[in-house]
Amino acid sequence: MDDLVIREESVGDVAAIRHINERAFGQQSEARLVDALRGDKAVTLSLVAECGGVVVGHILFSPAHVVAGEAESDVVALAPMAVLPEHQRSGVGSALILEGLARLRDAGHGLLVVLGHSEYYPRFGFVRASRLDIRCPFDVPDEAYMAIELREDTAPAGGGEVRYHGAFGAVT
Repeated sequence: MDDLVIREESVGDVAAIRHINERAFGQQSEARLVDALRGDKAVTLSLVAECGGVVVGHILFSPAHVVAGEAESDVVALAPMAVLPEHQRSGVGSALILEGLARLRDAGHGLLVVLGHSEYYPRFGFVRASRLDIRCPFDVPDEAYMAIELREDTAPAGGGEVRYHGAFGAVT
């Protein structure tokens, strides 16, 4: 995809992002989540993928925390990531993830968590979050909950449970 451009979301992209998430997931929950996070100003980074001037993919990163007793560490959560069905398996999702990882590293973020396909995300360096003693607050398969240290040794010592923004629990 020679004409693929990854850039930050702009105000004019809101409708396209909603459409992409609805088409990619076949439901409105993820689109509602994006709208809620954006509305609460709880977005760390939101990128779109443009192909031929048309927005065909989107990825969103939001603030989260790892909590263990009284200790709390800032992390970033990746959710959602969506590509229009007709552009899937063409490298759009990979380009969004790689650009997101680079920008988060450059911004000084240390740890990123994702609930996703266990055969997809490891190619970018994600490992089972349980290897870092980090737990998901939802009942999910261990192999589907992953994390990546964007900078060496940034996982909280002793691990803990991830706490997401309230929008994650409020959107259905």
